[in-house]
Amino acid sequence: MSGVSLALAPGSNPDPEETTRQPPQQTVVGGIMGSLRVIELQLVAFIMVFSASGLVPLFDLAFPAFTTIYLLLLSRLAFPNSSTTRHRSEIIFQGNRLFRAYVILGTTIGLFLPLAYVLGGFARGDEHAVQSATPHLFLLSCQILTENIISGLSLFSLPVRALVPMLYTVRRIFVVLDWVQDVWLNKTLPVNAEIKDVAWFWFGRVLAVANLGYFSINLFGFLIPKFLPRAFDHYLKQRKEMERKMGEEDKQFEDKKSN
Repeated sequence: MSGVSLALAPGSNPDPEETTRQPPQQTVVGGIMGSLRVIELQLVAFIMVFSASGLVPLFDLAFPAFTTIYLLLLSRLAFPNSSTTRHRSEIIFQGNRLFRAYVILGTTIGLFLPLAYVLGGFARGDEHAVQSATPHLFLLSCQILTENIISGLSLFSLPVRALVPMLYTVRRIFVVLDWVQDVWLNKTLPVNAEIKDVAWFWFGRVLAVANLGYFSINLFGFLIPKFLPRAFDHYLKQRKEMERKMGEEDKQFEDKKSN
């Protein structure tokens, strides 16, 4: 969601020295993250079903298709994967326990609570709540699926993989802004509302603002200044290493030819 599927790629092998320095608690946290990804994928399947019921705008329905085509073009034309890294699943960002806690917080705010809000809206007959939060859930589910699929394919280089959470997060911030406007400006509380109605009303408002705050911080505080530059840095180092090896092989070939 915040790029965790790509930052903590399954099957990735960190540096052996770093592995020996990791405390035993890291294994427990890693197990939690693996279980969290399984839960995410199960919820995504459910979200995709009810998101296809006409609650998602046409532009947001087309956005995943456009993004997929764009990523494929980038992987072919701009940032092709080198042969030296084609069969390795690499870590873009080696997160610590604090980072994992940050990701779990984002999953709760961005996925679990909005899902509960939408299901509660169905149960209460609150169509406004369902329509407000469903586009965000749809795009987030598409992002999670794309991150999990792309992290296991050798076709995509590190910069292309890093652009997945970037593109989706930028779009979802605008969607969440619409959500905030809907619950703060376009939805009013009845005069004789009961306590449970007041609690539900403010739950939707706070949840929308929390999503806007978290994913804005994630975009401007993590993805842009840390995640994306590190992906390009690793990619350029790989390209230089590949060019150096090719130069050495060409030199050896020329030496043999001259002899």
